[in-house]
Amino acid sequence: MENNMLNSAFQTIQAEAGHLSSFQQQNWSSFDQWGLPALKHEEWKYTRIRTVFRDDMQVVAEGTGLTPAIIQQHFLPGELSKNAIVFVNGMYQPSLSRVSAPSTELVVKALSAAAGDEDAAFVKQHLGHSQQYHRDGINALNGAFAAGGVFIRAKKGKQVQDPVVIYHFSDAQSGFRFSQPRILVHAEAASEMQVLETYIKIGNEESLTNEVIELCAETDAHVHYVKLQNEGTRSNHTGTTHIRQLGRCNTHAVTITLSGNVVRNNLNMIMEAANSESHMYGLYLLNGKTLADNHTIVDNQMPNCLSNELYKGIVDDQSTGVFNGKIFVRQDAQKTNAYQSNKNILIGEQASANTKPQLEIFADDVKCSHGCTVGKLDENALFYLKARGIPDDKAKALLLHAFAVDILDQIKNESIRAYADQLISARLSYSE
Repeated sequence: MENNMLNSAFQTIQAEAGHLSSFQQQNWSSFDQWGLPALKHEEWKYTRIRTVFRDDMQVVAEGTGLTPAIIQQHFLPGELSKNAIVFVNGMYQPSLSRVSAPSTELVVKALSAAAGDEDAAFVKQHLGHSQQYHRDGINALNGAFAAGGVFIRAKKGKQVQDPVVIYHFSDAQSGFRFSQPRILVHAEAASEMQVLETYIKIGNEESLTNEVIELCAETDAHVHYVKLQNEGTRSNHTGTTHIRQLGRCNTHAVTITLSGNVVRNNLNMIMEAANSESHMYGLYLLNGKTLADNHTIVDNQMPNCLSNELYKGIVDDQSTGVFNGKIFVRQDAQKTNAYQSNKNILIGEQASANTKPQLEIFADDVKCSHGCTVGKLDENALFYLKARGIPDDKAKALLLHAFAVDILDQIKNESIRAYADQLISARLSYSE
């Protein structure tokens, strides 16, 4: 399968790669060398991604039956539809996208175009940096198909008023759909932007999304990023969000997983400038036989940086939640403050949670802490609610919603927060 179906699809997109031809060829060679991760790969021992791949996967060469009318039906209301970046089956679709932000504030264009114009130097320097932290076939395979990607730039000193919402559509109406979106974001100095990624599967067949988004923030930039993964029970997802703080800046990331078969979320926060601040929050709300594997990296390279990380999991039925968080404090990163916490509630009798917070510290003047908890619902709190006439299911939903609200509160944009809360409340069968 790796040498036939994927090779054929690669040859098709490589013919149209243009300025990304060399980048794609390098990544294809890496994929050919490494292959798909197997059980022997320690970082992938829970996420058995090989089992997802099939010979009948429909890759980028196939067309789609998704019309503009269908696409627009799924746009979120109000400010969340003003800057709408649309991917269909992993390919950026400028004709289906809309950007209301002035060109003096925001630049959006095909990644292949950016690799050959005034942004070419930036693309050449920063595209593919995530592979330094994920030297595996999954990351390389995405890079081999990067020609369908998008480049987004918030201009120096500008505040992009409305969120940039990236809609990922997978057309799974006629068969197993395989999509590989690639995104490079540049937040220039003193800019401010909000980015939301959301995923929509159309059709009842299975799907796999393999995404890489790399965000680079310059001095005094503020980037707020939210990922809402809710593609449905017959969907699979591997995603890498790679955030680099190139200058002293503030970055904020929230990752929420609500459904899927096999889901793998990588979030990297690379703190390359002194006095930077980063925040990372995650929520996974699982049922059925879903596996959600969250891997995070915070790499403190320079002094006087602050990072705060909190991930929470609600695990029901036979599902499995995984958290593997690494904090690196390099030798030059004196006076680092780094905090990490993972908390899990097990609902189902066969539910499981695997958690592994890690610290690797090479500096001697730091404040770092990490911790994890795995438990069940508070029986006393549940009894208290039921004693006041609240039905058992609703009482449980209230407690679980209260557990999740710490993560919801970290979504700064009110419209995005309300949308995420609506999805979570629906999953809990609870509404106020």
